[in-house]
Amino acid sequence: MAFWDSLWPRREAQFESGNASTNSIVLSRRHATVSLTKQGALTGNLRVNLSWRMRTSDIEGRSRQSGRLLRPMKLFKPDVVQAHTQGVVNVDLDLGCMYELKDGTKGVVQPLGNLIGDLNGPPYIRLSGDDRFGAPSGETVYVNLDQRDQIKRLLFFVYIYDQTPAFDRTHAKVTLYPGNGPRIEIELDEHAPQARSCAVFTVENIKDELIVRREVKFVYGFQSELDRLYGWGMQWGRGYKSRT
Repeated sequence: MAFWDSLWPRREAQFESGNASTNSIVLSRRHATVSLTKQGALTGNLRVNLSWRMRTSDIEGRSRQSGRLLRPMKLFKPDVVQAHTQGVVNVDLDLGCMYELKDGTKGVVQPLGNLIGDLNGPPYIRLSGDDRFGAPSGETVYVNLDQRDQIKRLLFFVYIYDQTPAFDRTHAKVTLYPGNGPRIEIELDEHAPQARSCAVFTVENIKDELIVRREVKFVYGFQSELDRLYGWGMQWGRGYKSRT
């Protein structure tokens, strides 16, 4: 990389294809759907992972970067280490999944209420762990695609548990890892600073074809509001996590 390229980092990024080198499919507004059936990913477990990390506000990040561009020599000066600032986000994101089976059974798999599900029996969905600190491993939900004929539709969502809304200050991303084929990535990159929940994607069984559709719709309420938005028709109450 040339010296001047290092001063303007976005210049190089314009020419990166990204997907080929990372073997991934990125769902966006323009390209919102992908068929698991056509990808040949209909066996084994579909792993759905939520990852995020705390960061300072976007305003601080932009001002710091613009300052460096105006004064290129600042690139060679280390930042002053801050012990603590108000810009640091303390947020607990949770991954959940509403499901509807072919026999009409409806429910939810989520950390609240310890509704972890079952992988080998109905609903053939199971939550593995609850990440409360933005660890690299994140949170994961498994879907048993060997039982795909029993599944009518799924809605994967993310919500902020009992904290200040801060979706706009977290690098949140949901990644699908099929048993076969490329992974599928969905970034929660819309600007919705006051939102508490986000419908990330749906999986629908349409004429024996499993279709993944990017949603990324933010709401200011919780699961009940997502339920009304997508017509699940379930009853909701206040839930809590264990302190351990």
